[in-house]
Amino acid sequence: MSRVDERLDEMERTVVREVPDDITITDVAFEGPELVIYTQDPRAFAERGDLVRHLASELRKRITVRPDPAALDPPREAESDVQAVIPDDAGVTDLDFHQDTGEVIIEAEKPGMVIGSRGSTLREITSATGWTPEVVRTPPIESATVSNVRDFLMQEREDRRDILERVGRQIHREEMSDDQWVRITTLGCCREVGRASFILSTPETRVLIDCGDKPGAEDEVPYLQVPEALGSGASSIDAVVLTHAHLDHSALVPLLFKYGYDGPIYTTEPSRDLMGLLSLDYLDVAAKEGRTPPYDSEMVREAIKHTIPIEYGNVTDIAPDIKLTLHNAGHILGSSIAHFHIGNGRYNVAFSGDIHYSDTRLFNGAVNEFPRVETLVLESTYGGRNDYQTDQEDSERELKKVINRTIERDGKVLIPAFAVGRAQELMLVLEEAMREGDIPEVPVHLDGMMWEATAIHTTYPEYLRDELQERIFHDDTNPFLADQFNHIDGGEEERQEVADGGPAIVLSTSGMVNGGPIMSWLEHIAPDPDSTLTFVGYQAQGTLGRRIQNGRDEIPVGNSNGRGRQNTVALNMDVETVDGFSGHADRQGLENFVKTMNPRPEKVLCVHGDESSVQDLSSALYHDYNMRTFAPKNLETFRFV
Repeated sequence: MSRVDERLDEMERTVVREVPDDITITDVAFEGPELVIYTQDPRAFAERGDLVRHLASELRKRITVRPDPAALDPPREAESDVQAVIPDDAGVTDLDFHQDTGEVIIEAEKPGMVIGSRGSTLREITSATGWTPEVVRTPPIESATVSNVRDFLMQEREDRRDILERVGRQIHREEMSDDQWVRITTLGCCREVGRASFILSTPETRVLIDCGDKPGAEDEVPYLQVPEALGSGASSIDAVVLTHAHLDHSALVPLLFKYGYDGPIYTTEPSRDLMGLLSLDYLDVAAKEGRTPPYDSEMVREAIKHTIPIEYGNVTDIAPDIKLTLHNAGHILGSSIAHFHIGNGRYNVAFSGDIHYSDTRLFNGAVNEFPRVETLVLESTYGGRNDYQTDQEDSERELKKVINRTIERDGKVLIPAFAVGRAQELMLVLEEAMREGDIPEVPVHLDGMMWEATAIHTTYPEYLRDELQERIFHDDTNPFLADQFNHIDGGEEERQEVADGGPAIVLSTSGMVNGGPIMSWLEHIAPDPDSTLTFVGYQAQGTLGRRIQNGRDEIPVGNSNGRGRQNTVALNMDVETVDGFSGHADRQGLENFVKTMNPRPEKVLCVHGDESSVQDLSSALYHDYNMRTFAPKNLETFRFV
């Protein structure tokens, strides 16, 4: 008998011993990081509200209780009983019964009312029907991505259950080595912005953290071929952890499945959905630009199927010797700082991903309190000694000036912005400015993936800033539904109509002007001296956005003119840069993040920044806080312990 089966037998004996005699246990199994208990008496389980919590404490595992199919009411009968238990104000929009797992998926406009105080309504549903309820939110804005992901996962439930059981056995396998060491290998984003990727290794486990592309340099990908990564085969990777869904961190995660990876991806639920949205768009853009995509859409589906969502703050076993906890990073929807607790208190490492330390209109600031952190891997995008961003209120004031100045001369304000994060931040600023009369009410056109990304934001308001949640949950004044916002879905014809029309604001992808609909908008609007191109986000080296900031006054558009030269259009519109809207912490924010960390790390690896930025930040942290700091190069390995 394997060590995993021995552990399961031991846990089953504990469960049988701890539950009352009137509850029959039919099976106990690992599914991913959770322990699943199957019972013929789900109603009795539900009526004892503290029993699951007691078992979770006794076994030190997250526990899910599932009914034996024989214990379930027929779906048609159960549906009326479920509806009778849930308050009418919850706004239930769909019920989906799954006989194989005994789960009923309840989609509702107000999930909290379906859950009830400390899960009381959920227990009442199980007590009445035997079914185990799972609650999801009905998006206030219909999202094709959320709908497609949910439908796909429901169709693949049997496959997914097999994956989770296999992952569960892998997590709970016996430790094979007596050695004790921890290594981090840098596969990308060192002394550069983009292609974030790291390997965290122990004698037992290899975890890949992020796997992104490099903006403006499609051929530069993480060094996955080295022995520490996939050089010894994709099966040598035990788990993937995704800090957030921006392409410079997520674009090449599906590629792992093309290489044969078949393990779990740990991230937050909104990051899973956004990864699907952005990855499919990444393939679409590559095809339109005549490039061969590195993988196909089937690999994106595999990545989604293998994703195990984790909520902020939940300590999760991902290997025999590693526990993972994700914390809010304040950067984009679902973005995380990944904290790894290795061994039995042996070592602790935190990967910041991308962070914003202070609160924004959209998100609460990054969390920086951890039980322990010996080594911090810290982004340094704005780590240079002069990288101080404008105060947010000043930034908003400057943006309003630019908008008012442009609209007064009947021009258009064209803002390249990332579809995820910056677009929604700007929507909040514009909605309030128009509502309070600070700028005229003009149409705000959203192009590219922005509307779909916004719909995903409204699906997960619990990941947004506290005050914004209140507006969406309770005040019935969802700012994303303001009348001024228009989704561009008519392609070139609608863009031409907007360009020929009156004053307007256009938010369009891509944020670094390296492809996407922004190129079409520039073709229409760039020659107009009354309009303004306004940058509000970071422009990486090598991107067209950076070249425009540096003075370029011609824009390549369309195809070549047949003589090997790219067609161009004159950039006559004003060009403005309004700092302060970045999703990244500036130099002061990065220093404050480290300064106020509790506890403060012993070592810091400064990554994800231009060479001068990582070296400046590394030097400052060393001198100011007397800690060991490094500005690593790609393909360096650091050994700890």
